[in-house]
Amino acid sequence: MLIRRPLRLTLILLAIASLVFAVVVATYQISQQMGLSELQATGRHRLDLYAASLEREIGKYAYFPATLGLERDVLDLLVRPDDARLTETLNSYLEQLNDRAGTLAIYIMNRKGKVLAASNWRRSDSFVGEDLSFRAYFRDALDSGSGRFFGIGTTRSEPGYYLSSALADKGRMLGVAVVKVSLEQLEKSWTTVEAPVLVADENGVVILSSVPDWKFTTLRPLDESTRNAFDRTQQYNRRALQPLGVKEVSTLKFGARVVRLAKEQQEMVSSYPVAGKFLWQSQPMPGTPWTLTVFSHLDPVDEIGLIRAAVAGITTILLCIVAAMVFQRRRHLSDRLAAREALQKAYDDLERKVEERTADLSSANKQLQDEVVERARAERTLRAAQDELIQAGKLAVIGQLSAGIVHELNQPLAALRTLSGNATRFLDRGDETTARNNLERIGQLVDRMGQITGQLKAFARKSTGQAQPTDIRMVVSSAIALLDQRLVSSGAHIESHFPETPIEAFCDANRLEQVMVNLIGNALDAQTEQDSPRIEIHGDMHDEMIRLQVRDHGPGLSDEALDRIFEPFFTTKDAGHGLGLGLAISAGIVSDFGGTLAGSNHPEGGAVFTLQLPHARNAKPS
Repeated sequence: MLIRRPLRLTLILLAIASLVFAVVVATYQISQQMGLSELQATGRHRLDLYAASLEREIGKYAYFPATLGLERDVLDLLVRPDDARLTETLNSYLEQLNDRAGTLAIYIMNRKGKVLAASNWRRSDSFVGEDLSFRAYFRDALDSGSGRFFGIGTTRSEPGYYLSSALADKGRMLGVAVVKVSLEQLEKSWTTVEAPVLVADENGVVILSSVPDWKFTTLRPLDESTRNAFDRTQQYNRRALQPLGVKEVSTLKFGARVVRLAKEQQEMVSSYPVAGKFLWQSQPMPGTPWTLTVFSHLDPVDEIGLIRAAVAGITTILLCIVAAMVFQRRRHLSDRLAAREALQKAYDDLERKVEERTADLSSANKQLQDEVVERARAERTLRAAQDELIQAGKLAVIGQLSAGIVHELNQPLAALRTLSGNATRFLDRGDETTARNNLERIGQLVDRMGQITGQLKAFARKSTGQAQPTDIRMVVSSAIALLDQRLVSSGAHIESHFPETPIEAFCDANRLEQVMVNLIGNALDAQTEQDSPRIEIHGDMHDEMIRLQVRDHGPGLSDEALDRIFEPFFTTKDAGHGLGLGLAISAGIVSDFGGTLAGSNHPEGGAVFTLQLPHARNAKPS
């Protein structure tokens, strides 16, 4: 059963996938056929519009050359070509006529093809005197009375359409009149159309195009004889005439073809695509050997086909899902009754098990409560042990300082003994002034002893652990005062760098003082071999935290010490000089404040310990 179900599901999914694939392919093919039919109809309409515009542009000048045969001066010049006055008059006339008509050039040729008069006679590149008998439009006019020709001028390399007409008088052939027309304006209007269009001559050379880069390319390869004829007639003024690169993909009805245009290395600037797959549609231009061709891009047809195929596929999937949901609902209704009975039975079993487990849970709950009470008691015991350990650390520090404290107290006591004895003798002599001075000095010494014992008392007492705003400058000063005798005996020099304004950390002053005494004491221990130990203490604000650094100028910390420096009972001192608990206790105190304690080596030598403490204004009182 477990094997047959996945197999059945796999077969159903394969059937659905096959159905969706078939629908997608059929929809795409039908959409392609419909799109091509619509595109062909649009292309034929475009061909008619473009052909009409081209015929209209050429038709404006179709009868222009023949009308020149009605001018008496034209015919007289062909009879008397050496008449200078007549030549000048006719040149001026053709110049004015060319300006008004908007043509490129108008000129008169004799029967041998020599230009006798031209509208551009004033220019340095004038046609006057040139032999243009090799031009096809001249020969066609002599042979048939008129000629039409598209080519590139040999003088100015300016492309244009040549209209020629034979000039005769009383049945005698005298010469040929030629009008050169520019089709540039028509090309410019084609650049705004929706699809590329071009006009090719009888040799397949593109002579007009809405895409400038297509102009003077070929739609098919040119044979050697055709190229020789172009060189002889200079129709395209020796242009290279490279292939456009049209490759036929398939043939359709009504002479239409699907072709592909290769993408140029440098993309042409155009308002429509000029590379890819196109629908090719052509028709001949009446009265000319030219062919008009429209390229309709096929990407929109493909995109619409893909969209329709995707919609059809998604619709089919949705229908399959709906059918599956209907089938599943029916099956669900049939299984529901059987499931209800099974559910009722399971419910009864569950009730029974709940009753059994409730009794077990009550027992387990009582055991859990006992464990919570024991854990709380253990945490209180651990906290008390930690406080005792901190207090023991303080007493250990006081023990280390005991020799200096005794020395500090012995001197005032000896002075008190001497001053008190002297005061008695001075009183016996009646020297009250000297006795009063001795008593004042005794009072000062007592104050000094009280200050020393007060500092020890404050340091030795157990801390309440209550954090409050504390000026770290005062804490550092108290720690230095406690170590004063040791600092003096070792010749150590302390450099303190603090801002002038108070820097208040949120901590317990007594515990922080213990940390500073430990760090300064360790700095002194690290420099026992030096004659003039030096300790630097810096305090400032850093990233919204108060940073306090203690640096010595000793040998620094080894790699092992850096890794284990805050481990309990790890010490770098000789045996009998510490248990290795000072830094571990200090790190725990700073952590209770919400700060950190880190040790490292200074780039310029020595070890540096950095405390990060929360500022009083950023702390959240508990």
